[in-house]
Amino acid sequence: MKALIVLDAQKGLLNKKDFSNTLKNINMLINDFKSKGDIVLLTQHFSDDSDSPFYKGSSCVELLDELKKSADYVIAKSSCNPFHNTNLQELLSENKVSTVYICGFNTEYCCLFSSILSSDRGYETVFVEDACGTFGDEEIYEMPGLDVNDFIGSILNWSGEVDVIYTEEYFNGVSDE
Repeated sequence: MKALIVLDAQKGLLNKKDFSNTLKNINMLINDFKSKGDIVLLTQHFSDDSDSPFYKGSSCVELLDELKKSADYVIAKSSCNPFHNTNLQELLSENKVSTVYICGFNTEYCCLFSSILSSDRGYETVFVEDACGTFGDEEIYEMPGLDVNDFIGSILNWSGEVDVIYTEEYFNGVSDE
């Protein structure tokens, strides 16, 4: 069985930038996973830091309703590691998941770490580059010309541990080879 893990699609983060294309790709993946009987897991990040877009107790931590209604499971987490102090491993084992697809937010944090940690736990792991998003950019990182998604996708691809695809490749069957 396959699992789609949608990381931290929370209102506080999504208000920082126009993520309409990323969300369109995430919704397409969710619909396909649901139609095939595979599972969809959403993570919801909580922080004690009042400056964080994930500050617990604020409306900013709320997941997008359109995504939440499609989730088989919602996992609360407090770090970039979705396995740390959560029941993610148990849910994947119970559902006999062998392949994990990673998408969501923020590319250079939770998406990167989740991909590495999923692969490290023995899952075939697929990072869907254009279904990941970040508000990080060349100005924030002081790196002119930086495309964060492309950079992280390249690192994961070069590792040989994580497959990196685009949504179009997923729907054209590249990920099923």
